[in-house]
Amino acid sequence: MNTRKMLTALKGVGTALVIGAASMTANAADWTPPGPIKLMIGFKAGGGVDTQARLIAEELSIRHGWTIIPEQVTGKGGLNLAKALKKAPNDGTAIGMVVTETLGYNMIVAKRSGLKLNDFTPLTTTAGFQMGIVARTDKGWKNMHDVIAAAKNGQKIRFGVLTPRLADVAYLLGKANGVDFNLVSLRGGKAAMNGINAGDIDVGWATGIQNKAVLAGDMVNLASGIKTPLKVSPEAPLLKDLGVDFTTDGYFMFAAPAGLPDEARKAISEAIAEIVNDPTTKAGGMIKKAFMGAEVIKGQDLNAFLENDTRESLRLLEAASQ
Repeated sequence: MNTRKMLTALKGVGTALVIGAASMTANAADWTPPGPIKLMIGFKAGGGVDTQARLIAEELSIRHGWTIIPEQVTGKGGLNLAKALKKAPNDGTAIGMVVTETLGYNMIVAKRSGLKLNDFTPLTTTAGFQMGIVARTDKGWKNMHDVIAAAKNGQKIRFGVLTPRLADVAYLLGKANGVDFNLVSLRGGKAAMNGINAGDIDVGWATGIQNKAVLAGDMVNLASGIKTPLKVSPEAPLLKDLGVDFTTDGYFMFAAPAGLPDEARKAISEAIAEIVNDPTTKAGGMIKKAFMGAEVIKGQDLNAFLENDTRESLRLLEAASQ
C-alpha cells in the first residue's frame, strides 16, 4: 500500500479535527422537524445497517409522528452517502446511517473525497461491532492459532475482508505471524457469510451477523477483532494475543450535516437512543439479537471517539505501509 505521501500530508489532520460542541437542552418533545426527514442509508438493502435504519425510522414515526423517508445511498464504505449528506440541509431534515469507520479510516484513504470530520454532526451510535474472524465449524479450526498453523503447513488461506481497514488489519495479522493470507475483498458481512458457507473463502470478518450461526454450532469465531472478548465467544483470542497492536472496534451510527442546531441534534439523538435501548421495539429487539444489545454513544463522547478513531486510523495506515 503506497500511503506514505498521503500520511505525511494527513499527519496533522487527526489532531486538528474539531467537532463543534453542542450544549444540548432540548428533547424530542420540544423539537419538530421542519419537514419530512430524508434518512440516507449507506449500505445495501438487507444488511445490518439497512435493517436497523428502517426499523428505527418506523418507530420514530410511531413515537413522534415524524415523516421519515429512507433512501439507499450506497458505495465506497459509506462515502457516497457522506458526500450527499455534506450538501444536504442542516435543519434536521437530512440524516444518514453509516458506521464510524466511514467518518474515520474511509475518509482518510479517499484522499480526493474532499470530506473531513467536521463536515458532519455526529448524532448517536446504536450498536457496537461484535467483529470476529469466522470460519465454518467443519473446517476443524478452534481458533486463529490453528489457521496460522495450517497456513505455515502450506495451506492457502482465503481471507474475506469487508473494507480496506479490515484488509490492513488482516495483512498485519499475517505479517505478525509469518504467513501470507490471500485477501479477498467482499461487499458486506452478508457476502462474507455467504462466501464462508459456500466454501469460496476459508475465513472472513463479520460484525455480529455470525452470532446466530456461532450459537447454533455451525460457525466459530476464531478471534475477536475488538479490544474485548466477543460476547458469544469469550474464549476466542484477541488480536493482541496474535501479535497485532490494532483492533477493529467500531459502531453503527447516525450523522447529520455540520451546523445542525443543538436542539435538533439532541432531539434526534435521544429519540433514536430511546428506541434502540428498548428491546421491546423491533429495532431494539433486532439489535439485541444480532449485536448482543445496544451501545449508545452520543454528544461529546461520540465526538471524542471519532477524533481518536481518526488518530488510530492514521497509525494503522502507517503500520500497513511499512
